[in-house]
Amino acid sequence: MSPVVKILKPFGILDGIRGHELRREVNDLVTTGTDIVLIDLQDVKFIDSSGLGALVSAVKIVRNAGCKLYVCSVNDQVRMLFELTKVDRIFKKFTDQEEFKRQILTSL
Repeated sequence: MSPVVKILKPFGILDGIRGHELRREVNDLVTTGTDIVLIDLQDVKFIDSSGLGALVSAVKIVRNAGCKLYVCSVNDQVRMLFELTKVDRIFKKFTDQEEFKRQILTSL
């Protein structure tokens, strides 16, 4: 049986409001049977501390549900923020959705 994969694509500035929406979406996905969540950050231009907290919360939600979370299409600003805060250690990152599909979905 193939895992259920859902892709979320936040956009603009990932702040407190959008972060709350992201947490809610992730929670809804894992409670409705999603096995893998991919957060595509291609259209995110900036992440503030609340947005970063939302991403960390999303990881906790997914792990507690026994699922997996990955991120892709991380721009330079977001990559730098991840590295400065050491959050890059908790995310498995991919260059884009195609790399995610090649590395994760083809191995299942």
